[in-house]
Amino acid sequence: MIPPVVDLAWLQAHPDAVVADVRHYLDGRAGADAYAAGHIPGAVFVAMDEVLADPASPERGRHPLPDPQRFADGLAAVGIGDDTTVVAYDDAGGAMAARLVWLLRMLGHDAALLDGGLAAFDGDLSAETPELAPATFTARPWPEEALATIDEAASGPYVIDARAGERYRGEMEPIDPKAGHIPGARNYPLGGNLDENGRFRTPAQLRERFDGIDDASQVISYCGSGITACHNLIAMEYAGLGRGRLYPGSWSQYSATERPVAKN
Repeated sequence: MIPPVVDLAWLQAHPDAVVADVRHYLDGRAGADAYAAGHIPGAVFVAMDEVLADPASPERGRHPLPDPQRFADGLAAVGIGDDTTVVAYDDAGGAMAARLVWLLRMLGHDAALLDGGLAAFDGDLSAETPELAPATFTARPWPEEALATIDEAASGPYVIDARAGERYRGEMEPIDPKAGHIPGARNYPLGGNLDENGRFRTPAQLRERFDGIDDASQVISYCGSGITACHNLIAMEYAGLGRGRLYPGSWSQYSATERPVAKN
């Protein structure tokens, strides 16, 4: 399997890889509009809400894992098939694109984040949508061993929260029903995985960041809705710590229950 993070030189040396634009915003902007205005030439657009998540519900959270057939059909429609290598990017340090990469890697597909995202591309952007032939992507169940339930997240020995510190501490909550975090969870804001230039820190630096984690398989990662939590999962894998588990419902599901909430 290819590394979970690759640079532009790697991408240019692998022209058969399909580049996926996974821009997504929480402020009302449409990722599809950003893609149409200019994207890496040849990139296809993968929509978060249509392909990478099922419809929101209090019971499952704001971005539940997509039904495997929904996921498969959405990728096949843009030319991503069973044997396609995918390199995904966004304009947020990989915070959104990590969802696609992690889902694909969870299924055993070759997929990576483009280090630095859209800003790393040094050529002219394109407004043309590539015409890739529809592919065959076989729907498969999500591996249970890669996921954590709400009960496991509430009692896990090592649970990490990818949200910004002020949301973790309960100082503010702009989206979900309650402010705070899962009791016992530790805060690793995803921005800490990146350097001042928006590139991933080196594996050695990431191992230092995740000090105390020797085996990511013991770690459960969550965030607001199960998207940016994937960034920490990819960072741990890139650091050589192995593959952690995702709590898909994340805070949007947990905070809609009567379970205890921690602050500070």
